[in-house]
Amino acid sequence: MIEVIVTHDGKNWVAKNEFMSVAAQTIEILDTDVRKLVKQKVDCKAGENIRVFMLFDNSTIPQWMRQYAQHYFNRILEVDA
Repeated sequence: MIEVIVTHDGKNWVAKNEFMSVAAQTIEILDTDVRKLVKQKVDCKAGENIRVFMLFDNSTIPQWMRQYAQHYFNRILEVDA
């Protein structure tokens, strides 16, 4: 499983870790771009499934809102090789 931290910079959604960084205006485009990058960077066999755990950085939202939204953005993206 690959783990990335997801934030929003005011304009784009950003997914990054020590090996990659992807930014896009929508979550759908971000997902597409992450899938492309993972297929390029990860050596995997045909039919293999790679999971990308996308953990939202809660420090990017106001403190008062964190108690209501801390788990909403965490997700797993599946990439088929």
